[in-house]
Amino acid sequence: MTSLFEPLAFRTGLTVKSRLALAAMTNKQSHEDGTLSDDELRWLRMRADGGFRLIFTCASHVAKDGQGWSGELGCFSDAHLPGLTRLATDLREHGSSTMAQLFHGGVRADAALSGTKPWTATETETARAATEEDLTRVIREFGDAAVRAKAAGMDGVELHGAHGYLLTQFLSATENQRQDSWGGSLPNRARLIRSVMREVRARVGASFTVGVRLSPEDFGNAKGMDLDESIQTARWLAEDSADFIHLSLWRSELMTKKRPEEHAVNVFRAALPADVKLIVAGAVWTPGEASALLERGADLVALGRSAIVNPDWPRRAEEATSAAPFEPKRPPVTIEELTARGLSKTFAEYMRVWKGFVKDA
Repeated sequence: MTSLFEPLAFRTGLTVKSRLALAAMTNKQSHEDGTLSDDELRWLRMRADGGFRLIFTCASHVAKDGQGWSGELGCFSDAHLPGLTRLATDLREHGSSTMAQLFHGGVRADAALSGTKPWTATETETARAATEEDLTRVIREFGDAAVRAKAAGMDGVELHGAHGYLLTQFLSATENQRQDSWGGSLPNRARLIRSVMREVRARVGASFTVGVRLSPEDFGNAKGMDLDESIQTARWLAEDSADFIHLSLWRSELMTKKRPEEHAVNVFRAALPADVKLIVAGAVWTPGEASALLERGADLVALGRSAIVNPDWPRRAEEATSAAPFEPKRPPVTIEELTARGLSKTFAEYMRVWKGFVKDA
């Protein structure tokens, strides 16, 4: 059985030193103009020091009109390049590879921050329907952002096609009601995410690692997602030269809703070429849970909330013995405990959105 601490080689030539990654997480601790803050660097550096050998940045918007929240890391301007370079260089010096997660909020963008009305696949009360010009522009902007990430010394990028942001909004059978070539059938609804993947690959070349995060089924903000459509989309993205698919499962121990006898890892692994890596995230807390996902066929496991509370999760898991097993700390935790673990006060307070995560001292 594959160990959590074995290296993983992507077909691009990138090798990460273990099978454990820090998942991309909203944290609101960059500067208001999208440039890197010392708070953001400190939070990620502590995870690198704790043994996470692949680190995904928080979602980073590729266009000003795609910004979803304040304090979001930007990748839409060359003004962001010095900070992104500093981040990639620092984390490499601390032993970790880094990938920028690139996204556009679509209908979930904040008009108060962007100064423009949000846009999405189909007109809503709060957003207008995308024009051909919008779509041509955003495809180019994803490519521009990927080029910046490469220039900054990042090891790759992840295109955020999950959680109900723009790329998911077009994939959705319920949110996308367009009657043109960008809506209707799955090939039309997948046209935007495939066009973005192709644009990014053309711009960064074959040796730069590029993957896509997907929500396999309808859950939360990822509305209108069907398991079989998601599997087909993943196949197409692999044909379009995606180096990995990252499944956001929320609760990775559960079987799929559509086929309760099957697990998402098994069905996606069977659908994808062997050299396309499969990354999985979803409420993984213990080494046993992470190892079980590798046994199902995942190549790498991404930790989110458990990495917030346990910044040295990989190191402690690797050092554990049968006589002294690793028992990760779990919520609830205080704001003081979170700041001691490298979160800024802003990020720590933001964690109150997760019910039961933060407790008052």
